[in-house]
Amino acid sequence: MNQPGDPRSDPGPRLAGGPGGDVPTRGGDASPAPGGPAPDGICAIVLAAGEGRRLRPLTAYRPKALCPVGNVPLLDRALHRVAALGFADPDTVAVNACYLGEQVVRHVGGRARLSVEPDDPLGTSGGVARLRDWIDGRGVLVGNADAYLATPDAPPGPDIAALLAGWDGRTVRLLGRPVTGPSRPGDFGRHRFAGFSLLPWSRVRGLPVTPTELVRTVWRPAEAAGELEVVEFTGTYLDTGTPADYLAANLHAAGAGSLLDPTATVTGRHRRAVVGAGAVVHGTVERAVVWPGGVVHPGEHLVDAVRVGADLTVPATPAA
Repeated sequence: MNQPGDPRSDPGPRLAGGPGGDVPTRGGDASPAPGGPAPDGICAIVLAAGEGRRLRPLTAYRPKALCPVGNVPLLDRALHRVAALGFADPDTVAVNACYLGEQVVRHVGGRARLSVEPDDPLGTSGGVARLRDWIDGRGVLVGNADAYLATPDAPPGPDIAALLAGWDGRTVRLLGRPVTGPSRPGDFGRHRFAGFSLLPWSRVRGLPVTPTELVRTVWRPAEAAGELEVVEFTGTYLDTGTPADYLAANLHAAGAGSLLDPTATVTGRHRRAVVGAGAVVHGTVERAVVWPGGVVHPGEHLVDAVRVGADLTVPATPAA
C-alpha cells in the first residue's frame, strides 16, 4: 500500500490590517452567463503555493490545495469554478506552486499556466506579481485554492459570477460573506473575505515580487482610496485552514449522508462520512474523512477525525 502522501496515491488569508469601515456592497443579482470564452481583458489566478501549517499533519503529505474535499482536490474545485466562467486554458488561468510544488505541477499538467516559486512561498501578493508578464495588462480574478464555497442557488462558477458583472476595470472587488457575529480586524465593513477578489491592472502592475499579502498591497490601499467594493456571497464559505474547518467542508460536501468513492471497500458502518478512492473501511466511521488509500480497521470507531493511510488519525473536533 502506498504511504500517506506518496504522489502515486494522489487520484488525480487570514486577513491582516485594521478593521474595515463602510464598504460599498454589490448584490449578486446581475451576473454574466456562465461558460463560453473568458471575459475580455480578464484572466484568473488560483493560488496554490501555501504550506497550510494549521492543517498539519495532513499537509505533511500533500499541499493544502490537493487535500480532497468531498473526494475532489480543493485545487480542482477552484479550477472547475473559474473554468465555468471561461478561464479554462493556460492563456486565461494560471496556478502558482511552491510547497510540495512538484505535486501541484504534476496534478495541474497542461490545464493552466504554472508559476513555480523557487524558495519560500511569496504570499498572495508576491504570487500574483510573479505572474505580471503573463497577466500583461489584464484585470485578474484571484482565488484561493483552499476556499470551499457552495450555494444551493447556483453551481460553481455562476455562484461567484456577480464578482465580474458590470465591472468598471478600475475598482477592486472582494467576494464577501455577511458578518453575523462580532466583527474581526480583517473584516471589510460588515463582510468577511470569502476566497476570491478581482484586481485591476492598475493595482497589479506595480506589485513587488516579494513575500507579502494582497490585503496589505491592494485591498486596504483600495479601501482607503474609496476604490474597494464587496460583492456579497450568501452561500457557505470555509477556508479549510484547520482540521475542524476541513472536516466541516467535507461534511458539507457530503450533505446529509455519506460520500463513498465507488472504488472504496466499505463493510463497516458509516454516518456522515467521506471515504476516498481505494480506501478500506471495516470499522465504523462517523463525521469523518478517510483519505484515498486509507484504512479503518475492524473494531475501530473513527469519529470527528481524518484518517490518512493505515495509522495516522488527525482529530478534527468542531469548535464548541
